[in-house]
Amino acid sequence: MNIRPAKQEDAGAILQLIKDLALYEKAPEEVKATEKEILETIFAPNPSVFADLIEVEGQVVAMAIWFLNYSTWQGKHGIYLEDLYVKPEFRGRGYGKALLQHLAKVCIERGYGRFQWWVLDWNSPAIEFYKGLGAEAMDEWTVYRVSGEKLKELGH
Repeated sequence: MNIRPAKQEDAGAILQLIKDLALYEKAPEEVKATEKEILETIFAPNPSVFADLIEVEGQVVAMAIWFLNYSTWQGKHGIYLEDLYVKPEFRGRGYGKALLQHLAKVCIERGYGRFQWWVLDWNSPAIEFYKGLGAEAMDEWTVYRVSGEKLKELGH
């Protein structure tokens, strides 16, 4: 197992993992990203989003896509994990935990104050996995989102 930052030539593999994750989350039609957009965002000159991959025998088998967030109360950056995905045939080998440990180390090394992510409330295997690592549910918070036409209306 090798954890490494994604390279431009990984854009196709990243997009496929994103599509696989969307299928697992019962929303394959919601993936609008293209390989070109992956290249333009994750591999921009000054990227705002990052990807770390696990490679086994030359094959990308897992990914963590993340970006920096900010806590006004702490006065520090943190990491927000957008997506964590391990190919089904590679689950149970510690790859998901290894990616989370890797990002926790990034937080510690850079002096960030927190590491957080969302999980679908029906995804009990993931929830149990995260609880086993010491993660706490932030049940008192409700996520809000504006997108599509409503975003256009709000920004008009």
